[in-house]
Amino acid sequence: MYKPKSESWFSPVMGLVAIFPVFTFALGTWQLKRLKWKIDLIDELTEKLQLDPLPLPRQINITAIPDFAWRKVKAVGQWDHAHTMLLGPKVFEGENGYQVITPLKRQDGSTVLVDRGFINKEYGDNNTFDKPEGDIEVVGLIRLSQPRNAFTPDNDPKEKFWYWRDIDAMAEHAGGTEANVQPVFFEEIFDAHTGHIMARLDKGIPVGRPASVNLRNSHLSYVITWWGLSAISTIMLWRFVKKNAIRGRSLPR
Repeated sequence: MYKPKSESWFSPVMGLVAIFPVFTFALGTWQLKRLKWKIDLIDELTEKLQLDPLPLPRQINITAIPDFAWRKVKAVGQWDHAHTMLLGPKVFEGENGYQVITPLKRQDGSTVLVDRGFINKEYGDNNTFDKPEGDIEVVGLIRLSQPRNAFTPDNDPKEKFWYWRDIDAMAEHAGGTEANVQPVFFEEIFDAHTGHIMARLDKGIPVGRPASVNLRNSHLSYVITWWGLSAISTIMLWRFVKKNAIRGRSLPR
């Protein structure tokens, strides 16, 4: 007696394809949680920026520094230009250059590290950027050491090459504990219009950072991407299953 032989259209590869919509949907959901976390973090840091600057105490509890990240602080002292470090390469307003990291010797005898801002490459390479003398009050944002990725070279203090922000190493380079240099780092604030910024760049005067939160937040685009892929792959999978279920693909024995 003749019986048709059915050929199953389901295969291990098909099983993997079926998992794809679920996997991409899960990734989109995870990115949605990350988006909420990033928005809450930005709101928290923005609130910190509204507070008046805190005077830096003479002896700073280093373990408490993370709690004051992105907090405005102020300090009075004189620049130690002999231990200036150039961090880079960096790009700002379409120009290549460096961030100028200079120790600030405070009136109480302690020293902290300050990112004075950006200078273009010519002034950095020729060591002709602005180096003011005398007492100065600096207002800035407390920052932490910068994570180093796999593509960033090692810092080379002896050759004066600094590629990433390693606060402990920078403090040691500036004299360390023997010179009462504390591993405290803040970025000088400079809020001005574009014309003033360009004028400072032309004169070799470091341009500090604005008093704003500039954390990258791309999680929404990731949510849209992953959920979009999930929706498209779900539709394609449904059409494929429906087509093969109707056809039934029978072969003679």
